[in-house]
Amino acid sequence: MTKFSDLALNPKVLKAIEEAGYETPTPIQAGAIPAALDGKDVLGIAQTGTGKTASFTLPMITALARGRARARMPRSLVLCPTRELAAQVAENFDTYAKYVKLTKALLIGGVSFKEQELLIDKGVDVLIATPGRLLDHFERGKLILSDVKVMVVDEADRMLDMGFIPDIERIFNLTPFTRQTLFFSATMAPEIERITNTFLSAPARIEVARQATASETIEQSVVMFKASRRDREGSEKRRILRDLLDAEGDACTNAIIFCNRKTDVDITAKSLKKYGYDAAPIHGDLDQSQRTRTLESFREGKLRILVASDVAARGLDVPSVSHVFNFDVPGHPEDYVHRIGRTGRAGRSGKAVTICSPRDEKAFDAVEKLIQREINRIETKSSAPAAAEPEAKPEKSDNTDKKPSRTRRARNEKVAAPKPEPKQSDAPKSDQRRNNNRRGGRDDNNKVVGLGDHLPSFIALSFEERRAG
Repeated sequence: MTKFSDLALNPKVLKAIEEAGYETPTPIQAGAIPAALDGKDVLGIAQTGTGKTASFTLPMITALARGRARARMPRSLVLCPTRELAAQVAENFDTYAKYVKLTKALLIGGVSFKEQELLIDKGVDVLIATPGRLLDHFERGKLILSDVKVMVVDEADRMLDMGFIPDIERIFNLTPFTRQTLFFSATMAPEIERITNTFLSAPARIEVARQATASETIEQSVVMFKASRRDREGSEKRRILRDLLDAEGDACTNAIIFCNRKTDVDITAKSLKKYGYDAAPIHGDLDQSQRTRTLESFREGKLRILVASDVAARGLDVPSVSHVFNFDVPGHPEDYVHRIGRTGRAGRSGKAVTICSPRDEKAFDAVEKLIQREINRIETKSSAPAAAEPEAKPEKSDNTDKKPSRTRRARNEKVAAPKPEPKQSDAPKSDQRRNNNRRGGRDDNNKVVGLGDHLPSFIALSFEERRAG
C-alpha cells in the first residue's frame, strides 16, 4: 500500500502531514501527486469527499518551497467556485505549509479590496481566489499573472453550473503558456472536456471512480410526497422534514438540509427554529462574516442543523456530518451527488433522505439514471396516504348524491331566479338614466346624459353632425 512517505514530497511537508494524522493517501492523491511532482498537467476526476484538495496542495507546496514571489506577481493560482471552498483550500495550505515559508492571499467577495491589495503588493506565493474577485483585481491593475507557474482549477463542473467558464477561459489566456495546470472535477461535461482539450497539454488523467457516483457508505432514501393542495405544499413538506428529523432521533448528530432557492432556505430555517430545532441558514445573499460564523459553529458542533443552498454543496469539509436532507430535488442530477457527498466522508457511514414532489419526479428520475440505481422509497406519518386523505376530501366536487347545504341551496336559487328588471316606462327616472348609460350613454333623443348640468355642447352632437362641423 502506498504511503505519503513513499511519495517524493518535501520532508517539511511530510512532517506536517504526519502531524495532521494522515499516513495513507487516497486513490486520487496517490495518482495525482506523482504526476504533479513530475511537472505534468493533471486531469483529476473523482467524486466529492475523496481528498482532491490535498492532491494539488501537497505537490504545489513542494514545488514552491524554493523561490520567492515578487510584488503583484503570484507564483501559483488556485481558482474555486465559491467563497467557502476557497477558504477551505486556504486552510489546507496553512495546515500542510506550516514548516515551509510560503505566503498566500485569499481573494473572495465580502472582504475589503484594500486588505487584499496590501497582501498582493507584498508578493504572494499562493493566490487562492474566486474568478470574479480575481478579475476585479486584475482590471484595477493590482494584479499581474505573467509569473504564474502552477494553476489549479478546482470543482470545474461547479464552475460550469455557476456560469464561470468564460471567466476561466479569460484567466487561462492571462497566464503563461508554460504554466503547469492541475484540473479537478467530479464530472466531465462536454464543455469542461473542451476546455481541458484547449488548455491542458498531454495531461495525466486520473479517474478513481465512475463519473458522478455516490459513496457506497451512504444509505439513500426518498419520500414521494404529494401535497393536499398546492398552497399547502411548503408547510406540508416542512412537516415531513420534521418527521424525518424526529424519526432519526439521536442518530442524527448533525445534518445539512439543502433547498433549491434561497427564500426556501430562510423559510425552512425559521420554521425549524420555531419548532425548537437548532438550525441556521447559509446562502449566497448573506453577509460573508455571518456565513463564516455559521459554518464555524456547525464545524465545531455548536450548531446541529445547517439549512443551505448549493453554495455549501461543494467545499464544506465537515468529516462527521451524519445526515443530509434534500428538501428539494436538485435541478441538475450531478448536484445530488455533491449534496449527499457531505455525509459518509472518509469511509464513515452516512444517511441521505430526499423529499420528492410530483413536479420533481422528472428530475429525480434523472438522478437515479445518473447514479445507476433505484433509491429506496420510504414513508413518514405525514406522507402516508391515510394522513393526507382527510385533507383531500374538499377536492371531490362531482358528488351528486349529497344534497347541497341550506346556504348553498339559497345561493343557487338566488342565482337561478334573478329579480326581474322593471320596465323602463315604470322605473324611476334615475333608473332609466342608468339603463340608458348601459346601452351606450344616449337616451331616446340621442343626447348624452350622466355628466351633470354642465355638458359641453360638442358632446351632445351626433356623429354625423360632428363630421359635418
